Amino acid sequence: MFKGKNNIMTRYSLIVLCAVLLGIAIIIKAAFIMFAERQYWNDVADRFVKENVTVPAMRGNIISSDGQLVASSLPEYKIYMDFQAGGSEKDSLLILYMDSICNGLHKIFPDKSKNYFKQIFAQGKKKKSRHFAIYPNRISYIQYKEAKQLPLFEKGSNKSGFHAEVFNQRKKPFGSLAMRTLGDMYADMAQGPKNGLELSYDSILRGEPGLSHRQKVMNKYLDIVDKQPINGCDIVTTIDVSMQDIAEKALIDELKLINGTVGVAILMEVKTGNIKAIVNMTKCDDGVYRELKNNAVSDLMEPGSTFKTASLMVALEDGKVTPDEIVDTGNGIYNMHGSWMKDHNWHRGGYGKITATEALMYSSNVGISKLIDKNYFDHPEQFVQGLYKLGIGMPLNLEIPGWGKPRIRMPKTDKSNWSKTALAWMSIGYETQLPPINTLTFYNAIANNGTMVKPKFVESIVKDGEVIEEMPTVILKDAISSPKTIGQIQDMLHKEVVAGTGKTAGSKHFSVSGKTGTAQISQGKAGYHSVRRYMVSFCGYFPSENPKYTCIVTIQKPGLPASGGLMSGKVFHEISERVYAKHIAQNIEEAKDSTSVLVPEVMNGDVTEADYVLNNIEVKNDGSKLARNGHIVWAKAQTDSSSVSFQPETTPQKLVPSVIGMGAKDAVYLLEKRGLRVHLSGVGKVKQQSLIAGARLTPGQTILLTLKQ
Repeated sequence: MFKGKNNIMTRYSLIVLCAVLLGIAIIIKAAFIMFAERQYWNDVADRFVKENVTVPAMRGNIISSDGQLVASSLPEYKIYMDFQAGGSEKDSLLILYMDSICNGLHKIFPDKSKNYFKQIFAQGKKKKSRHFAIYPNRISYIQYKEAKQLPLFEKGSNKSGFHAEVFNQRKKPFGSLAMRTLGDMYADMAQGPKNGLELSYDSILRGEPGLSHRQKVMNKYLDIVDKQPINGCDIVTTIDVSMQDIAEKALIDELKLINGTVGVAILMEVKTGNIKAIVNMTKCDDGVYRELKNNAVSDLMEPGSTFKTASLMVALEDGKVTPDEIVDTGNGIYNMHGSWMKDHNWHRGGYGKITATEALMYSSNVGISKLIDKNYFDHPEQFVQGLYKLGIGMPLNLEIPGWGKPRIRMPKTDKSNWSKTALAWMSIGYETQLPPINTLTFYNAIANNGTMVKPKFVESIVKDGEVIEEMPTVILKDAISSPKTIGQIQDMLHKEVVAGTGKTAGSKHFSVSGKTGTAQISQGKAGYHSVRRYMVSFCGYFPSENPKYTCIVTIQKPGLPASGGLMSGKVFHEISERVYAKHIAQNIEEAKDSTSVLVPEVMNGDVTEADYVLNNIEVKNDGSKLARNGHIVWAKAQTDSSSVSFQPETTPQKLVPSVIGMGAKDAVYLLEKRGLRVHLSGVGKVKQQSLIAGARLTPGQTILLTLKQ
């Protein structure tokens, strides 16, 4: 044994022992991290490393045919606090700035007190929460920016713990206007749309989400976007905001007057099938009328006397009846195969002997049913086949979800589904079920000289201001009947308004054609006699000589009196008069003379958009000089007899700009860009602003804008 061997062995043993103890310590620490501290380190990892995080795309806008924004996506935020972020330095700063932070939050959210926020911070700190809600509701972008500027919060989420979740919220600047047609989104937009065009065009509107990950760059953690989101396309609807507003006001006024329970009004462009207005109103328990359901496309109800037009057209087309054929209605009461049928004037002695034209004009139940029963009683299937040829029973396959399919019963060979009275009652609008929009489509075909077009709700799809797809007019039937029959029925419908039951729907300024309808609503198994409810309607078109628009108005109401002419005809009159005055009578080509002013009124606002429109309608303007390279330039418009000039908005950033004369979109954009909170009242152009133009502004101030048309 050489000298010093024992010392070497001792040292070796100590080294081995230390290595073993170190290994055991590492194993114990690893186990402790894996089990005892597992959640903590997972949370840390989630904070600093995020792979394949979805970046939501911005949902496309829905725009009216007159260029108004009717549905758009705006960001909303939910704010939280991470009480484990930032370490001891953050905790000391939180204590130091607590009063300032809570007082600042109270100013931003005045519905919660300073003490409320102190309690919130105390609760979150006690729980050591990483995601503790500071405020219970979602907040706007302006409020979020203000909160981020508070002491400590301005240092960023990693140091302060202040962070937020972003939500895209769907906003409708015109409130409930055409709400059921445009559609609704769930509160959490990630769940998608509920109904309407939002649902039908969801794949186009929603876009494609992107992807991102978190990466440390120069000692800072950044969210790196790997795949940019592709924002959704916009859709331009056929709805005209001004026409929609006209139809809604006229319908609600009448519903209130007669205590109606449900009302529908639809306005359709004759040649294109474009739906310019569609209103669905239901009386709620609180007495307020709201859009709860798209009754216009989904309600399957017996149409009543508006169906008589189709019945008489079948007989005219088959050569069974002529317009001048005489039918004896007697005293207005007739026993039709054991069931009594009455005219509305039976208590005044009825109409006696009248022509087929007069039977339609006066909406005689006895007259129309006797003509149809006489010619088709032995072969009712011929009558029903004739109805199908007219297209009135054709499914429309609309782009609006929930559309109803018409029900017009075809008699079986053995007549097992048919009674002796079925044909007579079907001819006057009972024993069939049609949605209002199907009746409108049929009358529109008459106005369109026999060509039936499909109702259309979307004109085009737009991406970044460029039209990428236009929706064509779809022809359902080239001709619903012969030109001779169309001419005869057009003449009858005109006489109906001039001298028949539809007088109320007429106008002194232009000619109107159409048909009234009054039907008792079946109560299912209880029939028609338990609780009496009625549907009154009018469907027609104007001007008669060169039809531009077809319109239907249907109203459901309890009890008598019930008159399609006096009630629904009145609403039709109001709609047609206002639409004619605003959209038809103003024919610029006819109005041209040496003193005419042919330059449109131009609102103050974004020069880029105004310049684009003016150039397309060949109006001289100097907007191109200001709107260069697509940059947004705000200006006041000055119009003379032949041109438009713009004066740029030059108010310094720290002063309140003037937005008088701007549309809501431009005004809100300009003011919010300068840090103001904007509240709107009314519709149209800005007429008043609560903060004086040129006054020094404070970010976060609220400015009230009053809009008028």
